[in-house]
Amino acid sequence: MIMTHPGLPLYWAYAIGMMMLLLGGLTMALKPAKHSTSRTISLAKLPLLGGLFRFLVKYTWPLLLLKVVFSALFITVITAGLWGTPIVERNLATTLTWNLWWTGIIIAIVFSGSAWCAVCPWDNIASWLVNHSIWRRSNSNSRLQLKLPNSLRSLWPASLLFIGFTWLELGIGIVASPYATAMLALLMLILATTTLALFEDKAFCRYICPVGRTVGAYSQLSPIALRPIDSEICRKCKTLECFHGSDNIAPCPTKIVMGRLQENTYCTSCGNCTQSCPSSNVSWQLRSPSSEAIKEAKPHLDEAFFLLILLSLTLFHGLTMLDYWEGYLSTMAQMINDSGQLIISFSIGLAVTLMLPIFIYCLALGLTQGLLKKHLKELVTTPSFSKLFSGFSFVSLPLAFSYHIAHNLTHFVRESSDWISLLANPLGTGAEPLSMMEKHMRHMEMMVSENTLFVMQGAVIAMGFIIAMLVIRHRGQRLFAAQGIALLPMILFAALVTGFNLWMLVQPMTMRM
Repeated sequence: MIMTHPGLPLYWAYAIGMMMLLLGGLTMALKPAKHSTSRTISLAKLPLLGGLFRFLVKYTWPLLLLKVVFSALFITVITAGLWGTPIVERNLATTLTWNLWWTGIIIAIVFSGSAWCAVCPWDNIASWLVNHSIWRRSNSNSRLQLKLPNSLRSLWPASLLFIGFTWLELGIGIVASPYATAMLALLMLILATTTLALFEDKAFCRYICPVGRTVGAYSQLSPIALRPIDSEICRKCKTLECFHGSDNIAPCPTKIVMGRLQENTYCTSCGNCTQSCPSSNVSWQLRSPSSEAIKEAKPHLDEAFFLLILLSLTLFHGLTMLDYWEGYLSTMAQMINDSGQLIISFSIGLAVTLMLPIFIYCLALGLTQGLLKKHLKELVTTPSFSKLFSGFSFVSLPLAFSYHIAHNLTHFVRESSDWISLLANPLGTGAEPLSMMEKHMRHMEMMVSENTLFVMQGAVIAMGFIIAMLVIRHRGQRLFAAQGIALLPMILFAALVTGFNLWMLVQPMTMRM
């Protein structure tokens, strides 16, 4: 028997729908916003919390301690997955990976930006193995320092791996297999270690890791980021230790000059710049949420495609946890004579869900381009389709992020595990499967009340649409001189995606495990 979670009440969908109509109209009606500079506040200068952030920036051992803790948990996950019980809900490998880590990491981005990348065990264990150094700059000659081929110097490797992960997670069902979960974790560690040993810098983090690129994309909506305290100091700096490193501190792993940093995308929050800067001019900053997505970031074509693929795969995760999905698989399997695990039927569903949002996005862009040709004066050159594609791609980011959080909140709140028992017996030795009564009690004993969960989900979805409208308004008006009716196609795209997200949230959702 498959248990399901109740969906979001319909009145939330109606209320958000009314808000969408109002905001869509305002977006078309309002005049272009005046140019404004985003304000930031150094967390190191806050009255109460400032001391804590100064401490974290000054000393290396707190971050090193977190790296060791997460690496130890990672090794425990592999051990539990390879040699522990196959009972999915009794094994720490599956519960920690899918119920806590992958759910919590998305929610944590709101409060910590790209900080996960700083403690990521894939990169840290790979660095310790290859560089033979725990923290300081390595003098080891164990790396070949080859240049990464130009064909891989984009986000397409991360995009393809993300699609492959989704296929393994939902099609093959590694979520329900502790052994498969551990093997996937080992595979990523081997890939990170091999890439670090062969190529210069950290090509794995910059171009290949789907988790890191997802965190990097979403962190552009975070109010937290590493930035210069005084931009004037950075402008006068000639040595660029933040980029080159110092005698003891390694250079920036993703080749970022802090004084020119405008996007969180490739910042891994590793702390190298905070330690190497001779003026101690780098710290965590509190800024206007989503300022990057609205106006500051300038994505390339591969980055734009990654954002749209991220949106498509986020929608696909939601679809596969609805009752309708099983009906689709059965119907498709009968049509094409698919049997067994219905992998072919699943793959067709994944491909269609992957391409359909991108096709609708391109259709909206085509209509936008046509309206711009009609309304712009002859002296103004109509922007090319590729520029529109890249410029408006950030519309998809808050739509994906808001649904991703709302969806994960259900798992996080409703599928809590007995973590004390799991940590005491991570391999699940001698454990029995959860009874239906135990599953029912876990469902009833939520971390917060059901109404509180609905409020959080509704607020997140509404905020996602609000940010999407700000993106459309600013980027449309400032980049492409689009106003009024010319913004309508992109507004309809955002409304269609948000409406679909709401429809999925209203439906009962199957439990992960």
